[in-house]
Amino acid sequence: MARAVQLRKVPGIGVLGATALAATLGEGAAWRSGREFSASIGLVPAHSGTGGKARIGHISQRGDPYLRTLLIHGARTVIEHSEQRPAWLEQMLARRPINVVIVALANKMARTAWALVAHGREYQRTWQLAGSECSAASGLLG
Repeated sequence: MARAVQLRKVPGIGVLGATALAATLGEGAAWRSGREFSASIGLVPAHSGTGGKARIGHISQRGDPYLRTLLIHGARTVIEHSEQRPAWLEQMLARRPINVVIVALANKMARTAWALVAHGREYQRTWQLAGSECSAASGLLG
């Protein structure tokens, strides 16, 4: 229950999403990284190709369709109703189709949820990595 309350603070993650994420993530130890967790629920591009040429296409849609749907709808809500969108999101909206941006934000939300649970931290909109880890890092969703 405490994890669900913690996850509820992330923009775009509602009550249903927070409880579903908390139940799925547990301690977060089943995944090595947020990228691996996001891939496990099908929010990453599918790779295919032959002859040394890799093609990145649609999202893989492998994993939990309920959780993926909740994250995508939450991301759609953030994009449509947020008064202050991060600069990276505005730039992406200017150059990519809306549904691509929505899935990218859902992917970021899943990775953020994993990071919060795995590292036992509270969500902070203005959080940045320390200078030695990454000097150009931006906040989790902001």
